[in-house]
Amino acid sequence: MSRKDDFFRSINAGYACKGDFIVLGGAMLDGEAIADAHVKIPLKTLNRHGLIAGATGTGKTKTLQVLAEQLSLKGIPSLVMDVKGDLSGLARPGQENDFIRNRHGKINLPYSTMGFPVELLTISEQNGVRLRATVSEFGPVLFSRILDLNDIQGGIMSVIFKYCDDNRLALIDLKDIRKVIQYLTGEGKDELEKEYGAMSTASTGVILRKIIELEQQGAERFFGEESFDTSDLMRRDSGGNGYINIIRLTDIQDKPKLFSTFMLSLLAEVYNTMPEKGDVPKPELVIFIDEAHLIFSQASKVLLEQIETIVKLIRSKGVGVYFITQNPMDVPASVLAQLGLKVQHALRAFTAKDRKDIKLTAENFPISDYYRTEEAITSLGTGEALVTALNEKGVPTPLAVTMVRAPMSRMDILTPEEIDSINRSSQLVTKYSRVVDPESAAEMLEKKIRDAEERRKEMETRRDYEKDYRRSTGRRTGTVTRRRTTTHPVVKVLTSATFIRGVMGILTKAMKK
Repeated sequence: MSRKDDFFRSINAGYACKGDFIVLGGAMLDGEAIADAHVKIPLKTLNRHGLIAGATGTGKTKTLQVLAEQLSLKGIPSLVMDVKGDLSGLARPGQENDFIRNRHGKINLPYSTMGFPVELLTISEQNGVRLRATVSEFGPVLFSRILDLNDIQGGIMSVIFKYCDDNRLALIDLKDIRKVIQYLTGEGKDELEKEYGAMSTASTGVILRKIIELEQQGAERFFGEESFDTSDLMRRDSGGNGYINIIRLTDIQDKPKLFSTFMLSLLAEVYNTMPEKGDVPKPELVIFIDEAHLIFSQASKVLLEQIETIVKLIRSKGVGVYFITQNPMDVPASVLAQLGLKVQHALRAFTAKDRKDIKLTAENFPISDYYRTEEAITSLGTGEALVTALNEKGVPTPLAVTMVRAPMSRMDILTPEEIDSINRSSQLVTKYSRVVDPESAAEMLEKKIRDAEERRKEMETRRDYEKDYRRSTGRRTGTVTRRRTTTHPVVKVLTSATFIRGVMGILTKAMKK
């Protein structure tokens, strides 16, 4: 048996599937695609998370596009972070050409073009389904993260959230948290110190300034009601295809804290609201986080632990999380260890650090009899990738240099007119276009302050009245003291009679004895 035949048998045995699966592409050996040696990913392992990595221009975005398409065809909805604005084309059919026909001929996969059901979501100024979340849903840890607070300031934020929970003060938007801080450092200072201890005014001043900075970044559009219902991410169209929900983030690339904190909040919300699923034949939702380094680059130890915990546990809810980044070293080792599917596009070795990263990346893949992994990583062409997944038993598949299939949808962005057309036909755009401003902490504290002010004025008025009354009565009778010590003649008579009756009673009892 030739080396090529042996490789063919190895790939087909390693990627064999009894249940349903998607095909990522065809395996390659010595730079040549091997027909019918298909790299298959079992649907039941797609909630075991994954990584798509590679240098700029090597095909990461197209691989993400292919995965989202194949998931949709299997009825699996997805949520895609579109930081660079490359993915709106999923909504429209692609265009077949000779290059694509030749590519698919080499790996013996049929090719057709089609558009997919897409929702365009936004957390900023762009048109689309408006995503909002309340300050309460973020919680003190994530909210402290977005403000870049130190440990002491973060502790104060935890106290503020606790006070609001205990007093049923809803934190909906940024004006709520601002009003609470102003109240607790002013009218409510004694109330706070009695129950929770004192807060440094210097620290609360810093927090207030950072909240104002956040408002200036446009975050007030994100915090508020109506809060997004994560169940709206898991819809299917009339043909049973899963919706691809694209969050357009092109205008917040310079606001990584807003993006990363939003993403963590969304993961936590999905985890907290979805029921336990256990082992399922296919995931309920797959989340693709592009530019993943924006999440990890400045994360504190506490946040990294939170991310690791969510990634570890969310798969039991039937959710897969896929990180897309240029360098796999951007992802902490504790998170990388949780990722079952690894798709590694080419890396470039320009510096000593690059060579070190390539060596470490190669060590994350299974040992192969057919490739020198370090060399393969630097020699991959555009649209080619090193792939290893989990088979249906959860065992890593053999390493395969893979020619990734071409996307079926448009490999370009939509025009403004096409985007408007999608938004006009969206039920979710209408649902979340309403801005709701319920009574929350700001309004409740304003009422509390007004009531306290009215009581204070009422007490001052009463004291002034009593003071004036004493003065006026003192002038008519000479002095207040004289009036109090002077007894009316009738009272004198009654008092004397009472005294005499008492004395006579005592004498009478004594005489009887």
